[in-house]
Amino acid sequence: MSTQTVALRQKYKDSVIDELKKKHEYPNVMAVPKLEKVTLNMGLGEARDDSKILEKASKELAQVALQRPVITKAKKSVSNFKLRAGMPIGVMVTLRGDRMWIFLEKLINIALPRVRDFRGVNPNSFDGRGNYTMGIREQLVFPEISYDQIDSVRGMNISIVTTAETDEEARDLLELLGMPFRK
Repeated sequence: MSTQTVALRQKYKDSVIDELKKKHEYPNVMAVPKLEKVTLNMGLGEARDDSKILEKASKELAQVALQRPVITKAKKSVSNFKLRAGMPIGVMVTLRGDRMWIFLEKLINIALPRVRDFRGVNPNSFDGRGNYTMGIREQLVFPEISYDQIDSVRGMNISIVTTAETDEEARDLLELLGMPFRK
């Protein structure tokens, strides 16, 4: 990216580490939880009929993530869904480093407040190991995507992977970073 630091990463270094260390009494700075990666996933079941859907969704996800997505393929054949092993059924991106921090900052400060009837994200969506997963119903909440360009509204899953050992530690980390949890 660039030598300019991302504001959210700077906030993590300046204040979040100290607050987490104080609250959870970690022995040193290396024990404080940090973000590992953010994964964006768009499942496109209708892509088996029309390959153009996959291209459009891939382009939209690339605009949001600032990185080209990988096309995911079906692992098994499922006859009820007319699905064969190896058919393309979605797109995903794994963000690390600067791109991860840039995306999270954009998600917290710009995209989530644009969600219709937004009251906060669900605080119970942790997996038991300190990772958080949430869904967004429409890709229009991201400012990069123009309403005129899209053909249909698609949602996406966002998984935030942390080094926290418990859900409570991960919740504290994300809360201090600015994630708006529902009360």
